[in-house]
Amino acid sequence: MNRFKLIVSLSIRNLWRQRRRNSVLVVAIVIAVCGVIVLNSLIRGMMLQFLDTAVENFTGHVKIHAPGFRDDPSIERGFSFDSSHLVELLQDLPTQGWAARINIPAVVMSEREARGLQLVGIDPIQEDISFVSDIAIEGSPLTDTNDSQIVIGRELMEELKTKLGRRIVVATQTADGSAREIGYRIVGVYDAESNNMEEAFALTGRAALQKLLGTDQFTELSIRFNTRDVDEDLIEAIRSAYPDLEVLGWKEFNPMARYMVQVGDVVLYVWLGIVMGALVFGLVNTLITAVLERTEEFGLFRALGMRPPMIVWQVVSESLILMIVGVGCGLVVSLLLLVWLGDGIDLSAFAEGVELMGMAAASIFVRTPKHTNPSASQSCNTKPELSESAPRNSAKRRSWPTATSAAS
Repeated sequence: MNRFKLIVSLSIRNLWRQRRRNSVLVVAIVIAVCGVIVLNSLIRGMMLQFLDTAVENFTGHVKIHAPGFRDDPSIERGFSFDSSHLVELLQDLPTQGWAARINIPAVVMSEREARGLQLVGIDPIQEDISFVSDIAIEGSPLTDTNDSQIVIGRELMEELKTKLGRRIVVATQTADGSAREIGYRIVGVYDAESNNMEEAFALTGRAALQKLLGTDQFTELSIRFNTRDVDEDLIEAIRSAYPDLEVLGWKEFNPMARYMVQVGDVVLYVWLGIVMGALVFGLVNTLITAVLERTEEFGLFRALGMRPPMIVWQVVSESLILMIVGVGCGLVVSLLLLVWLGDGIDLSAFAEGVELMGMAAASIFVRTPKHTNPSASQSCNTKPELSESAPRNSAKRRSWPTATSAAS
């Protein structure tokens, strides 16, 4: 114990004697630790936001179709299900909600342009599991499943060169295989997180669309859980309950999102290796220089009777003290930065470019791994906030109907 105290005391004094050099080394360690943690948080936040966007894009964590629907997405390949049986099945599962929809390809025509899109019949009360519950609406939102009006994206409206309140014609296929043109008046224009969503989907009431298509069936059933880490056993439980239907998890239905998350993990490890490697080489170089400068000092220690292992332990203890101080300060500075940036980076000034990438106007920071910040689990469960961006999101925000339980 006395030797340990002596080594620590000598190490602290030697570090204090070379304050300038050791301060530069500590600052380098702090910058490296901050860079790793903050960039890790940024990339994790972007990946989780990308994952949430993929899940909210009418996909959910589990999606159910009739067999062959993905190859031929028409209303003829619809299916029926017992909602009471589904509610009973999901009662014991960590489910946020479910939504049954009609999602079919269609062509929309204005007085000037025509575009292809997905005509989606929804029940607004069930759509708290998708992006529909968060979008800003200019005009009027859909009120219920019997609403026969239409809401389109702002990007689609600009491409069609039309305006709110004007009429458009939607051409699609009915249940008997015949083509039908349906006239709608645009009652609402929504702003989504990305231009792709605004171009891809036009929303109308599910029951009203079923009546127009001459069917009482659905084309998809989406289920969303309360966690991002969906166990395969949950998907298998649903798959076993509907053996005659095609049940897919989000990773199978959207492999691009899965690959993006995997690539993000690889990027984090590569970045960590580069920064830590550079830090180690810098530390070793500094220590070698310090040892070479202290040859006479070590010789004096040997003359006073200090054994070589004690000298080695003294140098090692100096390195440990520097690392402990540098890493500790780095964690504190990183925590302060993450608290400051915890609500995300406001990118509203670059909203149009960001939306082209499929991101929201605020990139979310995930507050570091659990071993560095206890609030990580809370941050991971926090829903990203959409930064209002001008002029795209200057419209008055309207709320969709909501319910306390999707099952109700």
